[in-house]
Amino acid sequence: MTKRTWRPVHGVVLLNKPLGLSSNQALQKVRRLFQAEKAGHTGALDPLATGMLPLCFGEATKFSQFLLDADKRYITKVALGVRTTTGDAEGDVLTTEPVPNLTDEALESILDRFRGEIEQVPPMYSALKHEGKPLYEYARQGIVIERKRREVTISDLTVIERTENSLTLDISCSKGTYIRTIGEDVGEALGCGAHLSALHRVSSAGYDPQDMLTLEEFEAIAEGGYSELDKHLLPMDSAVMHLNRVELSAADARDILFGRALANGTEFEEESLVRLFAQADQRFFGLGQIRGEFIKPHRLINTSEQQG
Repeated sequence: MTKRTWRPVHGVVLLNKPLGLSSNQALQKVRRLFQAEKAGHTGALDPLATGMLPLCFGEATKFSQFLLDADKRYITKVALGVRTTTGDAEGDVLTTEPVPNLTDEALESILDRFRGEIEQVPPMYSALKHEGKPLYEYARQGIVIERKRREVTISDLTVIERTENSLTLDISCSKGTYIRTIGEDVGEALGCGAHLSALHRVSSAGYDPQDMLTLEEFEAIAEGGYSELDKHLLPMDSAVMHLNRVELSAADARDILFGRALANGTEFEEESLVRLFAQADQRFFGLGQIRGEFIKPHRLINTSEQQG
């Protein structure tokens, strides 16, 4: 058997995750195509969900938390009148009730409760951990763990299609939002119950949906070799594009790579993070933090292997 040879790959790719695969299964398939030494995904999608899953390779994994913390946008279909054990189509049916006949105005009045800053109770069928175990493991054993309410922000919630027993919603939200919980809570507010029948993540962290590729597209590109695949790597700093940029002289770049603080010649906000680049070749070094009169190293990349 030929031993697999991994290679240093650094950057971000956007996978349009297919139905039926876990986020980790999808990650490993793409990682094998790139033969990337190190990889991680940023914000899991359930097997029944599809859509944008940013994958970080190599040194880009150091910035994955910023993608986890970013705002996201989803299109979801809510099946009204049917409650399930999991809050989605994978669970067993708990109850079936008639769906009230509401005017568009009455429906909007109910949906308005879920716009802006709201509180949610995380679902039992989630990867949120309790004493080191994900909640879904307890749920499968019939154990209910008390969960604290958490505040999230729904910046947009729009009905894009409505039938007698379903709503298709376009939702933009902050990190930590459970779309499944929104679907269930809307069903409870309507008095008939509900569950998600489909969920698609349109975008994450401001990435353009047009840059997403399906698994089949990645597989086809891989037939052309690594050089063709690598053309689809986004820069490492694409994960932190919202941060201000600071360009460094050769001497300053060397100093910060050795862990030394630099004189702060910027007017950026105290404690804020900044992206660091070399003036000469525009190479990305990582992140610094503004601390009074200094820019201190915060999260630097290994420049000896930097690519992309």
